[in-house]
This record gives sequence, structure tokens and C-alpha cells, in this order.
Amino acid sequence: MERRGQRRDQGKTLKPLRRKPKQLTEEPTLLDVSEGGGAAGLLVAAGSRSRSGGRDKGGGGGPGVTDEEGTLAGAEGDVVADPETLRRAREIAARLALPRPRRDLLARRGAGTLATAAYRGGSADIDLDRTLERLIEIPAPEDTDILVRERIRTRRSVVLLVDVSGSMRGERVRTAAATVGALASELSGDDLAVVAFWSDAAVLAHLGQRVSPTRIVESMVAMPAQGLTNLAFPLQVAQRELARVPARDARVLLLSDCVHNAGPDPRPLAARLPRLEVLLDVTGEQDPELARDLARLGRGRLNTVRTYRDVAPALSEFFAS
Repeated sequence: MERRGQRRDQGKTLKPLRRKPKQLTEEPTLLDVSEGGGAAGLLVAAGSRSRSGGRDKGGGGGPGVTDEEGTLAGAEGDVVADPETLRRAREIAARLALPRPRRDLLARRGAGTLATAAYRGGSADIDLDRTLERLIEIPAPEDTDILVRERIRTRRSVVLLVDVSGSMRGERVRTAAATVGALASELSGDDLAVVAFWSDAAVLAHLGQRVSPTRIVESMVAMPAQGLTNLAFPLQVAQRELARVPARDARVLLLSDCVHNAGPDPRPLAARLPRLEVLLDVTGEQDPELARDLARLGRGRLNTVRTYRDVAPALSEFFAS
């Protein structure tokens, strides 16, 4: 767990990465498999190609859509999620203790759920019955003893980034898939996006979409753990998903070994996110130094997991603040 001095540290010069990542000769691509829950979808390129087939000039700042069709390797036909992975997902979900989002009286007018709250200089819509009940018991009332009706935003927007690169094969990817299923179930009342990544990435669910936890796990299982690890690209995708979400409602959760071996330095991108939590898998090769940097720059926390039983307490701690 690390959250100290993040804002001050962001102005410091970053040390060189411990391992030199491979420089990519082509822009990474993003496969969107969220439509209809199938394995085929639109291919999205970070360098944004125009419909005429040429590269857009001006050095694109984010992924763009092409007319090309794409499929996930190894995802042909109906895929049934591994029963053991689903069992682990249910166990993680049963042990999760995620508090509801804090009521935010500063939410923009018209957004959120209408509820009664103490007056704080905003709403003029007094809840007369509740206020009178309170004033009867208080001989010297204060402003905050006046109760008003406010639109209170209580929905979180969470982007879950899951590493499925070659270094995450075996038990690691099974734990990752179980974590995805558990969070998708627990955050059913919130907006959840899920992005699996390697040197490229695939969107399994966009914010605002309602995809069943089982279907998301099936999509995870359909992707073989292979390829290099490009941490910068999924952070870029997360930033785009959260572009229209108020920072107070948004967070990104990265599940990875943080062995960044392809693409640009991901740390500057972490600093652009509203909040980045890092769940570091330490069962094999790992880069804890980079994981700490990402969490610090992203104003979030770092927790580690060795088995799927470590996931629930780690996630509960992330969402406790």
C-alpha cells in the first residue's frame, strides 16, 4: 500500500526503467470483442487509420476505429469457461467487502439519485417533514440541521486492465480471470470496463455495457496468454474510456506482473489517470519498482497477490477509500 507524496513526486524526473522495453515498429492494435459478447469485433488501431487505408497525419493521440474485422486467436466457436476459474471467481466475490461509493453532494445538478442530506449551501429544496422532525429535538439548530433534497451521485466507473501476456500463463491467468469475474459480479450496480492486454489489447466490456460476469470470464479464457507486455497501451485505452467521467467517480485497476517489455514508458500515462490501483502478481517474474511508480503516479495503492485467496482482501482495501 503506497499513497504518500504522490503530487509532489509527479514533478520529479523519472529514473530510467530497470529493463529496456522493445521498441514497437507498428502501432499496437485494440480488438473490440464486447459487441454481442462474441469473439469477433472491430479492430481498433492506436495510430488511427482513415477509411481510405492511409495513416492519419498529425500523430494520433489515441486509438481509432477502422473498417477491418478481427478475431481473437484461439477463440473460435463457443467457449466454456473453466469450472475451476468460475469457482474461484465465486469464492473471491463471496469474500469481497466493497463499500458503496460515498455520497457526493457536489455532483452536478440533475445527476445521481435523489436523496435527503444535510444542507451545505447548495440545494434550496428543503425536505420540510424531515427537517421539522430534527428541529423538534434540537434546541439550537445549525445550518447543517436543515435537511434538503439533493441529487447524489453514487455510481463508480471502474476500468479493469488485465495482463494476459506470455508471462501470465498458467495459474496467473486463471487468477486474473477469476478476479475479473468476481469484480464484474460485485460491481453490477456500477459501470465497469474490462480490457485484456499483451503487446496489443482487447476490450471485453465498455463502460455502461451490461455483460454477464460469466461471459467476461469466457472471453478471458478464450485468449491464450502469449506475447510481450505493453503496459502503456492499456493505460491509454483506460484514459479514453474515462474521458467523460468526473475524476471523483473514476478509477483504474491494473492486474499484472508489471514486466513491461514492449512499448513506451507507461509512467507518464499513469499520471494522467484520475486514480490507478495496482494489483501485482508476485508468483513469478515481476517488476515491483515499476509497480510502485505506477501506483504512486496514479495516486493509488499497490497490493500484491500470490494466490487467488489474496485477491479479495486486496480489492476490498482498494475500494475502502
